[in-house]
Amino acid sequence: MQLLQHFSALTLHPANAKELKGLILQLAVEGKLTKKWRADNQDAEPASELLKRIQKEKEQLVKDKKIRKEKPLESVDEDDTPYSLPIHWNWTRLGNLGFAQTGSTPPKNNPAFYGDHIPFVGPAHISNEKMTYPSEGLSVLGIAKGRLIPKDSLMMVCIGGSIGKCNVNEVDVSCNQQINTVTPIFNDVGIVKVICQSPYFQRSLLEKHTGSATPIVNKGKWETILVPLPPLEEQKAIVHVVEELFAEVEQLEKATVERVQLKEQFVVSSLQQLTTLDSQEEWAALQPHFNAFLDTKSNIKKLRETILQLAVQGKLTQKWRTANANLEPASELLLRIQKEKQQLIKDKKIKKEKPLPPIDTDDVPYALPEGWEWCRMGEISEKLGAGSTPSGGKAAYEPKGTMFFRSQNIHNDGLRVDNVALINRKTHTKMKGTHVRAKDILLNITGGSIGRSTLIPDDFDTANVSQHVAIVRMVDLEIREYIHNLIISEQFQQTIMDVQVGVSREGLSMTKLKLFLIPLPPLEEQKAIVEKVNSLMALCDELEQHVAASNQQLQGLMKSCLKEVVEG
Repeated sequence: MQLLQHFSALTLHPANAKELKGLILQLAVEGKLTKKWRADNQDAEPASELLKRIQKEKEQLVKDKKIRKEKPLESVDEDDTPYSLPIHWNWTRLGNLGFAQTGSTPPKNNPAFYGDHIPFVGPAHISNEKMTYPSEGLSVLGIAKGRLIPKDSLMMVCIGGSIGKCNVNEVDVSCNQQINTVTPIFNDVGIVKVICQSPYFQRSLLEKHTGSATPIVNKGKWETILVPLPPLEEQKAIVHVVEELFAEVEQLEKATVERVQLKEQFVVSSLQQLTTLDSQEEWAALQPHFNAFLDTKSNIKKLRETILQLAVQGKLTQKWRTANANLEPASELLLRIQKEKQQLIKDKKIKKEKPLPPIDTDDVPYALPEGWEWCRMGEISEKLGAGSTPSGGKAAYEPKGTMFFRSQNIHNDGLRVDNVALINRKTHTKMKGTHVRAKDILLNITGGSIGRSTLIPDDFDTANVSQHVAIVRMVDLEIREYIHNLIISEQFQQTIMDVQVGVSREGLSMTKLKLFLIPLPPLEEQKAIVEKVNSLMALCDELEQHVAASNQQLQGLMKSCLKEVVEG
């Protein structure tokens, strides 16, 4: 069978284990795991005889007052059955496998009902993997007011977001009314668990639910769900095969998780060494392992972060500097920027500001290459200013007009304007202090997306920004691309996190932003850095495409296996 042949491939990603188990359960309830068993055991008692014995036993239990008498469940119409069953199997209803109950909660206002006599189980104690039992429960008096659920019953959550979770209790318990239970008669409880956890049953359960906000399936509907019943001896064979296959999946899943963790550790260690040691040597050691180790989006994300960190440390351009000695140093670039800024003040295009404090060498995070300079964001910026909200808020938005950027439009890889708000020309003109220009940098300064930044294209017309977005405009626009890479680097992002203001720590003030330390390379080296970063980010894009293609291939294999299951 194709599914079993591809176990190792399908478990290359831990997330596939859950789907694999679902496929195994589906195969089980369709009788496809025990074809050989049936061929070797053709004289097994059919499920129809088992159902007759169950019915007689239930009648005796009612007579002995051990269970309550129930209304007979509706008989099964063969035309309504969802798929064909193997010989000697029968469609029946869940309640016919034993006797069903729903939980009950004794009055909370009487503490005498509660104690440690028997565990009182709620939805949180049930998962498909295991049952847990609270230390506190019901007293002897309380169990008389509640429900006794004998051990080896199938317990299923039948309300809320965890609807369908189920497992078998190993001890006598009680439970609340959010849980339905069936205690098998003669049937192997393992097969009841297999049936109830199968994709078929889970779909059938959801089809029975009522309520939109909170789905619920009451006991009356729950026990009427159609279930496939194998002969008793085959039930045991199915449970045995399922347990063996689950063990194999779990072993492969564990090995996969360990393999992923080792890769994560290798990547983290290698990338850390890149930022602390001789990056050229370490980079050369890492590159041959790109495809093997950078095979998850999280690892590629770490690589992107490291590339940016190496860039702003000058480690991407070590070789470039050797081949391009005697360049104009960044100190000269800073002098030109300062002169240009003074001219802007003189021309009354920007306001004069208080001098920024000098940089203490003890405050710089790392040593810079020769020719680089530490400066502050305020020294190189013509404008650092947050946007504003137009009068009337959302009511000011128009079907047509000038784009009004909010934080959801700002992303590191560019603007996203599919849901952009628009304001009319009059409102835009009135908000003249927050006009966006070509070559600006936009930076989110509040909320969960704080630190996200966009470089505005060179051919951009105009827009406006909300108070959640800051405009970062360079005096010398030639440095904008390097500064944008710096802003989205891990070091700069961490600085943003460290200096947030407010109780919720979700706001960056322009006063703080002016003081941010900037490692400024010579202008020509900035261009080389941007070119190198773009090249390496393109490599990351290729790696991500490879990962996506690999995942798609595995999904195709999974769908192929599922199709085989469905079509037989």
